[in-house]
Amino acid sequence: MPSKEHTSPWWARAVRPSRPPLPLALMVRAALGMAVPLALGLLTHRLDLGVFAGLGAMHATMNDRAEPTTLRVRRIGTAVLGSALGMLIGTALQHAHVSAAVLGAALTTTAFAAGALSATGPRGSAAGMLLLVSAALGSGMPLPHPWWAAAPMMPAGAAFVFVLGLRHAADPRDRALAAAYDALARMLADLGTPRGAASRQVLTARLNQVQDLLPRKTDPRYEAALAATEAATGLLWARRPVPPEVTDVPARLARAVEQGSGEVGIPDWQPDTPARQALDAALRSAADTVAGREAVIGTDPAPPPDPWRLRARLLSRASTRYGLRVALCIAAGEAVAANYPLSKSYWLPMTIAFVLKPDLGSVFLRAVSRSIGTVLGVALTAALVSLTTDVWALTAIAALCVALLPYATAAHYGLTTIAMTPMALILLQLGGQSSASEFWPRVLDTALASTIVLLFGYLLWPERPRHRIEPRLIEATTTLRAYLDAVTKDAGTKNAGKAEVWLRRTAYRSLADARQEVQQGLSEPPPTGRLAERWLPATAALERLGGAVAAYAAQIRYGGRVPDPAEVDRVRRALDELTAAARAHRPPTTAAARPTKPHDPARSALGRAADELEVLLTN
Repeated sequence: MPSKEHTSPWWARAVRPSRPPLPLALMVRAALGMAVPLALGLLTHRLDLGVFAGLGAMHATMNDRAEPTTLRVRRIGTAVLGSALGMLIGTALQHAHVSAAVLGAALTTTAFAAGALSATGPRGSAAGMLLLVSAALGSGMPLPHPWWAAAPMMPAGAAFVFVLGLRHAADPRDRALAAAYDALARMLADLGTPRGAASRQVLTARLNQVQDLLPRKTDPRYEAALAATEAATGLLWARRPVPPEVTDVPARLARAVEQGSGEVGIPDWQPDTPARQALDAALRSAADTVAGREAVIGTDPAPPPDPWRLRARLLSRASTRYGLRVALCIAAGEAVAANYPLSKSYWLPMTIAFVLKPDLGSVFLRAVSRSIGTVLGVALTAALVSLTTDVWALTAIAALCVALLPYATAAHYGLTTIAMTPMALILLQLGGQSSASEFWPRVLDTALASTIVLLFGYLLWPERPRHRIEPRLIEATTTLRAYLDAVTKDAGTKNAGKAEVWLRRTAYRSLADARQEVQQGLSEPPPTGRLAERWLPATAALERLGGAVAAYAAQIRYGGRVPDPAEVDRVRRALDELTAAARAHRPPTTAAARPTKPHDPARSALGRAADELEVLLTN
């Protein structure tokens, strides 16, 4: 039966916020990062510099995570470098008193570079957006004295936020690994139930987080967790539960990781299928690594990062397309600003930059949410300013708004706008750049910017779901095939299983990205939402195939099964057909029936997977 999420209308899915945990440490750092620079500016009568330092602190807060120091340096540093460079460009243009045509051309060129950078990945997305946002702000906000001081004040504010987060009660890698083991325990508890697929998706997200936190030299504990996940995924696909005492083991491993050491006993439960034997072996290896003992995990080291990856992405067709998309919207916005008397012309390109950030979800949803959020944010700000205009009270309100950003960003884009709009307007009020009477024109500016994005960046721009969903599905089928080839190629040799764990990790990460694109498409109106619904069965089938290959690997390693070339070729052909369908923008029209009974361990896991895929591809 389809889930409630998939049977709800698109607009209901679009407005439904998530419920992330409350990131108290990040919220406190965010509040102090804004409050302290503004307070110092008030005390030294240099509020103009305090405002720019506060902006830098806010930009650091938007990109701060509970990560090791080196990763925080890269994430915050990359974002704030883009922010400072954009501010330098914008203030230089304003100081030079360039004409509207030159300003528009400069911001459009900056928009192309920012858009191309945004398509390279999460860090590039943050740096690209802030490059454009700060360039727009710098071109319109009152300049400090001297004019060039605005740009260096932003890294100063960001450095303060970074220093505030230097000390943590525990290593974030340990917390992330413990969270992954807790998610594994939940998935084991959900084996054989309808909740299993959702639990696996949560586990994949937790493993993605751990992988992002790891240094280049992989932690053996992570490799052991991956091996346990592979075995559990095979059991999930086979719909075979395990005894409660086994289900509880990952939770005890999580507590041992949090405490830094500890013995975790593995019950003598005599597993009776290859997948259960794989889980037993993986849990014993995990217990050894958590206790600090060497364990024979049998995997190759993690593949090194590709030094050319960023350059290839920056010069890719996708980056060029996105750069042109952002540049077109900014050019349209600057044309509107040049021909209509907007009191804060920089609000238009700034809003366009926020709405077009590529990794924040649906452009349609962001444009609508931005408009609604701005109306609510302006109304809230007007109410607050009507109660008090005391600078210290306004500083406290700005700090409170920034403190809400870490939670709001994770919950819903509209909530982010509601929190960010009062903060921006109050900063303008503190700098003497605005008054309560100028708050409501920001609603018009935001509506204009959202209309421009919807028109030039969504409706008229040839960026359809097939340019977002289908490339992700092609990548998922490619990585799944590589995983399958690794499982079958080295079967029965001493290299069996060594490389496949990393290929499985890559495959499941690609599957998670594909599902995310489909989920974002489901929150858009037709035809986007309808096309996303048509690709949803294929996405689910590919996720089940990943579990089938994991179960097949266990059958080979522990059950002595010899790969059947005919079965392997059937799955390869099905993957090739699905890839061809995605390239031709032709979603399958038949949904594969999900098995409701446990898989017979005597039968090949790959054979049943081939049957499911062939039913899916029957038109």
